[in-house]
Amino acid sequence: MASSISAPPAPAAAIDYPSSDGKPMAESDSQRKPLTYAVDCLGYYFRNHPDVYVSGNLLIYYEEGTRARVAPDVFVVFGVRDEERSTYLLWEEAKAPDFVLEITAPGKWRADQTWKRELYRRLGVREYWQYDPTRDYLDPPLQGLELVRGAYEPLPGARSEVLGLELRVAGRRLRFHASQAGEELRDLAEAEDRRREAEDRRREAEARVEQEAAARQAAEARLAELEALLRSRSD
Repeated sequence: MASSISAPPAPAAAIDYPSSDGKPMAESDSQRKPLTYAVDCLGYYFRNHPDVYVSGNLLIYYEEGTRARVAPDVFVVFGVRDEERSTYLLWEEAKAPDFVLEITAPGKWRADQTWKRELYRRLGVREYWQYDPTRDYLDPPLQGLELVRGAYEPLPGARSEVLGLELRVAGRRLRFHASQAGEELRDLAEAEDRRREAEDRRREAEARVEQEAAARQAAEARLAELEALLRSRSD
């Protein structure tokens, strides 16, 4: 009796990890504006740190071989390369974000407070912040949690120890500050505008100095002419 030889198992299909989930970046302007500000200003703030990665609305796949994913509005990772990515594969990076900020919106606020919060805790995200720009879901509108012995506990104030920055709400604007009494952080466009304004002020000051010097030289020349005229008449 011929023995049957079983066929080798078919190779597992390669898993594709799309860079988009088909959802918009933000549900409204009230969510989009603080999102883009936070990503831009933090990226600019850490621009000289090649081992700090700042991103937002980027898909993080956290289980190899599945499409289990989450897309934080804003996140910062310390100790990984600062380079462009289409997705963040946790098993390749070997490090979860250290800081996550979710900006509340009508279609996502429950997820932010339930399964996302639990997922970030399980992944080891050291600080999880939520900001409600419309003040419809959170009171106070800015709330921070820190991971302590595997559980999230409320942060006592508005300082992120992970980032070394203060988070403040002025009206409906979320802003980062370098310290309690420090200057408000600006994104790249705001920083460039400020640089141009400073350059314009410098040029105006230099022009005034040149004008004053020219006027002074003209006055000195006129005085010299008058003195020469007086001497000629006295002779």
